[in-house]
Parts: sequence; C-alpha cells; structure tokens
Amino acid sequence: MKRTKSTVFWVRQFFPLKLTLTLITVTVFFPTLFTDTQGGDRKPVKPSPKEKCPVCGMFVAKYPDWVAQIIFKDGSHAVFDGPKDMFKYYFNLSSYNKSKKLPDIDFIYVTDYYSLNLIDGSKAFYVKGSNVYGPMGHELIPFQKKADAEEFMTDHSGKSLLGFRDVSYDVIKNLD
Repeated sequence: MKRTKSTVFWVRQFFPLKLTLTLITVTVFFPTLFTDTQGGDRKPVKPSPKEKCPVCGMFVAKYPDWVAQIIFKDGSHAVFDGPKDMFKYYFNLSSYNKSKKLPDIDFIYVTDYYSLNLIDGSKAFYVKGSNVYGPMGHELIPFQKKADAEEFMTDHSGKSLLGFRDVSYDVIKNLD
C-alpha cells in the first residue's frame, strides 16, 4: 500500500478512536486486569447470629460496633469480634484455616470507631494503647481518617498510631 497524504491523514484520525475502543473492550470484558488484589468488588457481609469468631469463639453479631472481616477471592469469609482477633487470624492464617493463604484474601474490612461504617482495613489508621476497650479487652481502634485517629489519641490516651503495614504479630501479642 502506497503511503499518501490521504492515508496518513486517515490513520492519524482513526488510530486514537481504534485505541480507545480497544481499551474500552478490554476493560469491559476483562475488568480484573486493572484491579489490585486488595480492593476487589467484594462487599462486606453481615455476620449471622450463629457466626463465631474463629479466634476466640465469641458470637460476632453481638458486637456490631467492632466487626472486622476478611473476604476471600472465592467468596468465603471470616468474621471477627474486633480488629485484634482479625490480625491474629491474618498473621496465623495457616493455623486457623489450612486451605487459605494470604494471596487468597480479596478484602479486609474493619469498623470505623466514630462512623461505625465498615472501611478498608488495609487503608485504616489504628490507635494502640488507648483507654477504650473492645469485646476482648485491649484493642486496636480503627479509623478511616487520620485526623479522627489523632483526635481520638488525644481524647483517649492513645500511645501510638499505626497503618495496616505497621501492625505486626508482636503488636497484637502485646495487646493481650
């Protein structure tokens, strides 16, 4: 095919359109290509009255203000009566659920202390060492907004402010 001014003109005009249509097609038919593992479309679950925390055995629905949950990619889930037990489960997953591994986790939810909404646990701010106790005693208190966590620390004698990646097994162990 001979390259003429007319051919170049049409290629320049329609190439962006073709590229746009290709990207739309890919994102519509293959949406998971552009999502990360923490942040799938899994919605939180409402714990049933019979669901127990896999760590302590308490009935989770009795403590709606403290609910934390891990949603797995296969749609299964684990619910907890607080973030502390959720982290214990997370750090010892093979002890609590031999069929799951950390890459199987799709989403983690914790309950924001002020709003009582379930929020992304991987993006939450956690206050350690406050004078507020959860169902299992000393607890990490989760917040969606850093400013809320800082205000809470001041009002409730919090010792430290942690992000999800700052929480370690030793941090959790020292809460007991």
